[in-house]
Amino acid sequence: MRRVTLFAAVQVAATLLFVGAPQALAQSVETPASAVPAPAKAQKTKKLAIVLFPRYETLDVFGPVEMWGRLDDYEVVTVSEHGGSVTSAQGIETVTNYSFEDAPQFEIIMIPGGMGTRTEVNNPAMLEFLRNQDKGTEYTTSVCTGSAVLAKAGLLDGHKATSNKMAWKFATSQDDDVLWQSRARWVEDGKYITSSGISAGTDMALGLVAKIDGREKADYVAKTAEYIWNDDPSNDPFAVDEASAN
Repeated sequence: MRRVTLFAAVQVAATLLFVGAPQALAQSVETPASAVPAPAKAQKTKKLAIVLFPRYETLDVFGPVEMWGRLDDYEVVTVSEHGGSVTSAQGIETVTNYSFEDAPQFEIIMIPGGMGTRTEVNNPAMLEFLRNQDKGTEYTTSVCTGSAVLAKAGLLDGHKATSNKMAWKFATSQDDDVLWQSRARWVEDGKYITSSGISAGTDMALGLVAKIDGREKADYVAKTAEYIWNDDPSNDPFAVDEASAN
């Protein structure tokens, strides 16, 4: 009698199992793939800020932005004196993320060149902003005549730096205490990284990618952009002679 009872119990369990199986199978088939959440992207915890001003040079900004946008831990943002829209020398309007007043401390800052630097070297608000930010940056960088503004702010005193060779006298006249390098695609001296004219900023930007995320990452970024990277900072086809530098 005990064996019959056990057999009956097994039959009941088996019946319940097979009755429930089609329903469970149907639920798994009907669940769309879109309902499965995608793995969350790692949040970028640091900020790399491009400092904009009226008549900045467009390629000075967006060449580096193309490369820096792939950094693992850095969000690329923009900042300007008053916030809002800023127009480049080529007429491109960019809406900035921050003003000088509400900007947080940035881990990296970059100031581009352009005809607007002729005004910014005499803009106390710009110079003070750069000085204050520089106190807490990991890297302070520039493209083209952006180094003239860093120099005027006193940030490059005693450091090696370079600038646009077509505007060499303007840039170097801002501060005699800078160790100006007349033959350099870009120059690294401690946390200060300055590059030559316009397109050199993209080479410098890739150099910083290599410094932060490794050479393999920099090569990958250049390849995805179909960009031929001049990875030798001393390879400067636009260098000026020492007489012109002085």
